[in-house]
Amino acid sequence: MNGHTVVPSASLLLDDPTLLFVNAGMVPFKPYFLGSAVADYKRAASVQKCVRTLDIEEVGKTTRHASFFQMAGNFSFGDYFKEGAIPYAWELLTNPDIGYGFDESKLWVTVYTDDDEAEEIWHKKVGVPKNRIQRRGQADNFWSMGVPGPCGPCSEIYYDRGAEFGKEGGPIVDEDRYLEVWNLVFMQFERGEGPGKENYPILGELPAKNIDTGMGVERMAALLQGVDNIYEIDTTRAILDTASRITGVGYSTHPKSDIALRVIADHSRTCAFLINDGVIPGNEGRGYVLRRLMRRVIRNMRVLGAKDPSIKELVSSAITSMKDQYPDLGQAEQRIVEVSEQEEATFIQTLSSGTMIFDTAIAEVKKSKQSNLNGDVAFQLHDTYGFPIDLTIEMAREAGISVDEPRFRELMTQQRERAKADARARKMGLASPTAYKDVMDKHGKTEFVGYDTTQSEAKITGLFKDGLEIQQAQAGDFVELIMNVSPFYAEGGGQLGDHGQVTFDNGARAEIFDVQSPVAGVIVHRAQITEGEATSGEAVFASIDLERRLAISRAHTATHMIHKAFREILGEGATQMGSENSPGRLRFDFPSPKAVGQTTLNEVEARVNSVLIEDLAVRADYMTQDEARNLGAMALFGEKYGDSVRVISVGEWAKELCGGTHTPSTGNLGVIKFLSEGSIGSGIRRVEALVGNDAYTYLATEHILLGNILQTLKSNPEEVVAKLESTLARLKEVEKELEDFRLQKLIAEFKKVAATHSLTSGVTLRLAQVQSDLNFSQLRSLANALATTTATVTLLSSSAGQNMNLVIHVNKDAKNSGVDANVVIAQINQTHQGKGGGNSDFAQTSLPVALEINALLSLMKSILD
Repeated sequence: MNGHTVVPSASLLLDDPTLLFVNAGMVPFKPYFLGSAVADYKRAASVQKCVRTLDIEEVGKTTRHASFFQMAGNFSFGDYFKEGAIPYAWELLTNPDIGYGFDESKLWVTVYTDDDEAEEIWHKKVGVPKNRIQRRGQADNFWSMGVPGPCGPCSEIYYDRGAEFGKEGGPIVDEDRYLEVWNLVFMQFERGEGPGKENYPILGELPAKNIDTGMGVERMAALLQGVDNIYEIDTTRAILDTASRITGVGYSTHPKSDIALRVIADHSRTCAFLINDGVIPGNEGRGYVLRRLMRRVIRNMRVLGAKDPSIKELVSSAITSMKDQYPDLGQAEQRIVEVSEQEEATFIQTLSSGTMIFDTAIAEVKKSKQSNLNGDVAFQLHDTYGFPIDLTIEMAREAGISVDEPRFRELMTQQRERAKADARARKMGLASPTAYKDVMDKHGKTEFVGYDTTQSEAKITGLFKDGLEIQQAQAGDFVELIMNVSPFYAEGGGQLGDHGQVTFDNGARAEIFDVQSPVAGVIVHRAQITEGEATSGEAVFASIDLERRLAISRAHTATHMIHKAFREILGEGATQMGSENSPGRLRFDFPSPKAVGQTTLNEVEARVNSVLIEDLAVRADYMTQDEARNLGAMALFGEKYGDSVRVISVGEWAKELCGGTHTPSTGNLGVIKFLSEGSIGSGIRRVEALVGNDAYTYLATEHILLGNILQTLKSNPEEVVAKLESTLARLKEVEKELEDFRLQKLIAEFKKVAATHSLTSGVTLRLAQVQSDLNFSQLRSLANALATTTATVTLLSSSAGQNMNLVIHVNKDAKNSGVDANVVIAQINQTHQGKGGGNSDFAQTSLPVALEINALLSLMKSILD
């Protein structure tokens, strides 16, 4: 309508370093607003799926907040402005023939405090009475994404739900009664870094005035369906009702359980969409957000009384309620459920052991009449037991206790800094995206010619050192070069960037060791000046390392083939979730709930090598996204594609959207050899493979190694496996005999040095310090061998350098007397900063100090008596 191009929702994951997820409807259009890319249309409309994580703690507590929502909007890129956007919005909201047919008297409007122009349009052109137009400040009526980027004043439209929902007086008085339904952003500025909604600088005007509008689909649905809030609309209520059925807890029965049910309904849907778009649970970034959301779902279900695993039913309910709008969600249901179930199984174990340690720590806090849980304890729960800090804070709050978060954050920072010290030492300064964009504004985009040639003449349009633009650089300097033309492929789509050389007209040389595209349209070449003086603006000759490019291209084509073969053999759910194509080597990530057996790997390997023999042509074609979909071309999670896409075809067998470089035919790959298969996360597997000369060298080396083994064993190839198995079986028997012999010696030693004490509780305590070279496995075997039929707690210690290993065994009668090995270890850890845990029967820890036997005895008596 009105000349707008309808644009489908983008993935929640876009290549934007300022955002974890798409958090607003305008995000996919951000390059158009900034002027770093030109849209094929002047007007657009979309319904964009969004995830916001800043308000996770508020989800469920209010009925306004949600972590997942859909944003409908219309956009203008340098076309119409306020005079067009305001009447369009009013027409859609009030016209019953083409819009929603709202009663005009129910609608209120707010404008930015000094936006006289918007107020005049609302009043004079649209006819909204002045008493229903209110002015608000920057915090409410000036919009940005919360990070550097486009911004501008806005005008919000509110619907008056009636006196039963709150006080009169418009949105400035009560936003529960007056519900915001649409935000019209008059985007004309670019903001810089700064905290909050007000304390940031305005860097200047955008290249053109734009319109960005956002209407919450869920809020609009609540109004149109006549329900009180977004949790009661058809799609969300279906998930909430599933949670209610599983737990037996009805909605609207108690405020506390209502909050839990709303959290479950919201987060279950968010998790389904995040997994569908390629996120897997993890400990960093997007994966951590997903893990946090899933664990909040699981814990709230258990708090409400769910005894059995329930995540499968919840995400399936979310998928069922949303797949009519997002068919890809239904197609990926099996993978989404498998990832969710695996995470739930892992977290239930963490929850069981961590809760016990947490309860002990909270009891100690209350016993000492404190109100704050030590940050060191919170860190230990996180680091040793895998207990998320957010869960610790939430559970502590429920117990009326706060957590020393600053201390926890300090310890986490120290840990990260230690892990990243080497990487930081090697990292060179990078310029800001704004600096790259300035070069592009002055000199135009970098023209990539690397599909057709491996060398080209060019001109240096930008020269940077340590993040700052410079005019000259000397031999030895590490710099970044921007050229108007480049044959160098910038890292992307799993393919590593090219290496090569740039020769200046004055004789200077630069070795290129990395190529990136931090801003669309700009190729940045990271380099070291090896000879002479490099000067910005000078003509150069650029050439890539051809052998490296060819080896990477072979790996990239092999990745497409492996992707296709896995989907043929394992099913369409085995879609690529990550890859890296390096010279002669590749890695390929895909979802699978369990390890892929060797038989399947052999089948995939045989399939792709059979295609190599066919020598199928590999070609690139440009077409629209719809044409690509009709051809059956695969599109990958998290990748951003324009309206014109590049499709790589391996004969007619495999078709995939891709911007990388490839070989002209499959025969050029030579041979593909799998190296390994393993897990890299919850429900995600990784295979690594060699291609071409690297694969041949590997196979040749294996052949030589097999020859040496045959000679050593004096065997032939047909008998070698049986002979090796026989030899290894005999070695295992000998090792067991030696271990049994050593255990008997240890038992004898224990009986000589053990100290036995009867405690007032009726439990017998036996302690001994044994040989200094025993590991935990050996200590455990000894403790089990020493088990008695009376109520006995056995503690064994063994020095390990400056540390001490401790194991505690609690037999059945001692457990019946109330002794728990895991609780005992937790208290020892708290006293001596140990790291370890276990279960009620057996627990172990490593202490940073070596305690004498009398100190151990005193400590154990203080815990058990």
